[in-house]
Amino acid sequence: MNHTRSVYEERKIQCSVHKAYSKMFNQSKQKPTTKLMWQVWMIYIALAAHLPEEQALRQACLSCDATQSCNCSSMGLDFIPSGLTGKITALNLAHNRIKLIRAHDLQQAVNLRALLLQSNQISSIDEDSFASQGKLELLDLSNNSLARLSPAWFGPLFSLQHLRIQGNSYSDLGESSPFSSLRNLNSLHLGNPQFSVIRQGNFEGITFLSTLKIDGGNLSQYEPGSLKSIRKINHMIISVRRIDVFSAVIRDLLHSAIWPENLKYLNLSSTQIPKLTRCIPSTLEVLDVSANNLQDFGLELPLLKELYLTKNHLKTLPEAAAIPNLVAMSISRNNLNSFSKKEFASFKQMELLDASANNFICSCEFLSFIQHEAGITQVLVGWPESYICDSPLAVRGAQVGSVSLSLMECHRSFLVSLICILMFLFILVLVVIGYKYHAVWYMRMTWAWLQAKRKPKRAPTKDICYDAFVSYSENDSNWVENIMVQQLEQACPPFRLCLHKRDFVPGKWIVDNIIDSIEKSHKTLFVLSEHFVQSEWCKYELDFSHFRLFDENNDAAILILLEPIQSQAIPKRFCKLRKIMNTKTYLEWPPDEEQQQMFWENLKAALKS
Repeated sequence: MNHTRSVYEERKIQCSVHKAYSKMFNQSKQKPTTKLMWQVWMIYIALAAHLPEEQALRQACLSCDATQSCNCSSMGLDFIPSGLTGKITALNLAHNRIKLIRAHDLQQAVNLRALLLQSNQISSIDEDSFASQGKLELLDLSNNSLARLSPAWFGPLFSLQHLRIQGNSYSDLGESSPFSSLRNLNSLHLGNPQFSVIRQGNFEGITFLSTLKIDGGNLSQYEPGSLKSIRKINHMIISVRRIDVFSAVIRDLLHSAIWPENLKYLNLSSTQIPKLTRCIPSTLEVLDVSANNLQDFGLELPLLKELYLTKNHLKTLPEAAAIPNLVAMSISRNNLNSFSKKEFASFKQMELLDASANNFICSCEFLSFIQHEAGITQVLVGWPESYICDSPLAVRGAQVGSVSLSLMECHRSFLVSLICILMFLFILVLVVIGYKYHAVWYMRMTWAWLQAKRKPKRAPTKDICYDAFVSYSENDSNWVENIMVQQLEQACPPFRLCLHKRDFVPGKWIVDNIIDSIEKSHKTLFVLSEHFVQSEWCKYELDFSHFRLFDENNDAAILILLEPIQSQAIPKRFCKLRKIMNTKTYLEWPPDEEQQQMFWENLKAALKS
């Protein structure tokens, strides 16, 4: 209807202009005068000028609804359209090319409640541009090119509740507060990449804010006390990089805002803080500390339900006892290597856990828990594609849910223990067998045999020092030392005997002593008895070391049987002795004294042979 009327009026004006021009033309035929032509031209200009003023707004804002809310966004406008009237309550001029706001641009729009000018190129605003907007409640000047903020702009806006001025190019808020007249302000969003300074007094005049958002990624200077003038802030979001700035802001907030008794939501993400202050209220239900430098989380928050820890440096899950009512937690992109069944089960209320994009060590314990714990895959966010093994090297890059390790990898300690036990049992069996079959004795004798093999088979005659080397059991030493030695060494001529107690070289290995003594003796006397054949392995070593005499098949060995002994009773390890007793004669010690004299005569004769 309005559009039809405007076309009709435009046509009517054009007709009037045409009639005036025709009249002028007809008159010019009769009496052409310059004065008449200029009169007609001025009438045309006056009538035509009335059309764009009414029509410009209609052409630019085709969608003004019944509530007089006009949408002029994204139409390539270089200016605020003229023709605005007091009927308009909301005007959207976002995403155009407007560079300045002049004093008269909004003068007639006295009933505006919302004015959206974001994402233009506004770099200049006349001081009294908003002088007639006393009813304005929402003003959005974000993402423009304002290099400074003037308190004069906001002075008439005593009804303003929501102000958005973020994303411009100002570096500070000025020396004083640009918001001092905004007594009804409810939410404020400010800051930009060039924003670097907040001074005391910048927020004077603001007593309460439901939401305060500050984009301060490059904020380098914060004067303590700057936020203290705001007595209450329900919800604050601030992004800063410098820890000293963040600490100063927190100190101000602790004394003035943000810690009300019923605070439930707190966002401290992307602030680069290395540690959380224990002053954070225990009433929180949602806490976001993502994208910081946290290495642990030690706060006790009994009411917390949601915890966001993404992009930090945590190596383990937080202690469940400190956050017993946690329902959802995000700990993705940390240094988490694994988590155990016990740690996971300690979160009794957990419904969602995002532990994706961590460097998991796919140990057997971790894999067994993840792959076999009932219901855990329904809790893990991003399962299975975002859970990747970092080690062992053989499975790096594989999904945790598809990896399986070998028995050796999963039960290495058990297998090592089993192998050690089997080796111990094997060695124990060898020891028992060796003990039963005298393996140690044989090994030592083999060593003695190898030692003897290196020496000449027989010492030169000039090296013979003894008539006989006497081999006997310690239990028979009384007969050897008190009877035989006296009979032989006191005989005429005397015999020189070699006894280990008397003639062995001190400190020399006993086997070497034995071998040397045998080689330096003309004969070797074996005093055989039950004690001899049943003595300790060291005595067996003494006797078996005489192998050289037996191998030479000579008569250097003389056997004296001190008491009756059957060759079958001699242990098998004395195989040489058993053989020689079966093939050679030996002297028996007679119990009858009359026969003993004959025994000594025969022994002396054997020693002289």
